[in-house]
Amino acid sequence: MKLQIIILVSTGLLLGGCTKFLDLKPETALTSETFFKNESDFKQAVNAAYVPLRPIFNDRAWVLGEMHSDNTYYPRNILFGAVDATENVADFAMPNSASSVAGITLTTNGHVLNQYRLDYQIIARTNQILSTIDDVDFDASSKSNLKGQALFLRAFAYFELVRYFGTAPLHLSVVDNRLEATAELATKDQLYTQIEKDAKDAAGLLKPKSTQEAGRVTSGSAKMLLGDLYLWQKRWPEAETVLREIVTSGEYSLVPSYDKVFSNTSDNKNNSESVFEVQYMEGASGYNGSIIYNFLPRPMTKTELQPITQTSNPQDLSGEGNNIPTPDIIAAYESGDERKDVSIAYVTLSQSLRDNKVYPYIKKFAKPHAVHGNTGNNWPVYRYAEVLLALAEAINEQGRPGDADDYLNMVRNRAGLSNTSAASQSDMREAIFKERRVELAFENKRWFDIVRTGRIQEIILPHGAKIIANPKDYYFPDGAVPPNNAFTVLDPYYGLPADEAALTPYF
Repeated sequence: MKLQIIILVSTGLLLGGCTKFLDLKPETALTSETFFKNESDFKQAVNAAYVPLRPIFNDRAWVLGEMHSDNTYYPRNILFGAVDATENVADFAMPNSASSVAGITLTTNGHVLNQYRLDYQIIARTNQILSTIDDVDFDASSKSNLKGQALFLRAFAYFELVRYFGTAPLHLSVVDNRLEATAELATKDQLYTQIEKDAKDAAGLLKPKSTQEAGRVTSGSAKMLLGDLYLWQKRWPEAETVLREIVTSGEYSLVPSYDKVFSNTSDNKNNSESVFEVQYMEGASGYNGSIIYNFLPRPMTKTELQPITQTSNPQDLSGEGNNIPTPDIIAAYESGDERKDVSIAYVTLSQSLRDNKVYPYIKKFAKPHAVHGNTGNNWPVYRYAEVLLALAEAINEQGRPGDADDYLNMVRNRAGLSNTSAASQSDMREAIFKERRVELAFENKRWFDIVRTGRIQEIILPHGAKIIANPKDYYFPDGAVPPNNAFTVLDPYYGLPADEAALTPYF
């Protein structure tokens, strides 16, 4: 069964049930007891657990993980109207308030709310699978694989939550009623412990990439998640061990040319470098994305748009553009770095209110497609290049920069660059940090890298000062400036959603 064939089973249906009159279940009611009967049912349920990943990466992750950094910004359109939720994130001006619970911050930002709810959709669906799968008899190999996928997806959702919020309710069983839906906030360490357990269990159950159905997570995906977790925890020896297992598995390799790394709308998906990518499918089936349209500067005429998308029916783009490469990231590329021209291109907007009507845009995800607003290129969550850079970091942090440079240089050489000159541990640490920025540019890694390395004050404060002092350099037209509270909310975590706080006494 193709991953894209997703059943429309809502979490509410799966959690519903009748407990009266001798516990007889209405024949027309779909519950966990009436639905989960065979292997096919669990395949459909696992497919459904992947579904929230599409809106997460199409609509949310680039706002919270990339625009909330020094990599991308927005071109202000003074004709567009009020400041929106995306600008609040990009300007580090989140509308936060104190909760009635001590030490908890709340926010009304819609991106934060939707991210939170989508992660808990994954958690609810995987909890339903994991609570019932051992009670149904079917092929043991298939059961292990399906169970491994559910464990990975739950671990990934909690990893997102802990990185965004630093705390979250920890649900590991099916929520049967409204009272059970509220839970105390787990600590960061409690969440880390559960993520580690789920990722380890998933790695032992999942198939390797060579035998797994394309598009599904693999044992390598789970090991990369585990290695990523260990980097956050600064557990360098454990990170080295698990990341080295990926490297020596023979399941992955760098695509020789950087411009061939990222999938097209209909091919080059799940290639040799792909460790985990979210699947999209161009067309009318409902599994498409609109990724490049979320990233383009505006206003843009259809004549200006057509060379970028190559559709037969381009349409004018109004409003405000987002996720526009900053001068800072453009300057971060070394001379001769082949990744720069693959990742960034330029367009002239005739209707722009700026004197300089030339804007950069993210080229690496601008793939030709047939219909306006309907794309099918996949989103790379983990690539083998990141495995190599993470392994280099884990090795260097153990005081072995001479061993770390082998893995760093593999990534650099693929980009047309010479070997690193870094020799000391501190120089190698900085070289790896910079390499991650350009290799993984616009893949929603930058904010997380800044947070986990403790560099918010070092990087974001001067970045904000440059925007405030020189708004024209950051795509503002004459007379337009950032808001007065720009770059004043420099917390490592987002506030918890205020709408969710109304439903629980715990935050």
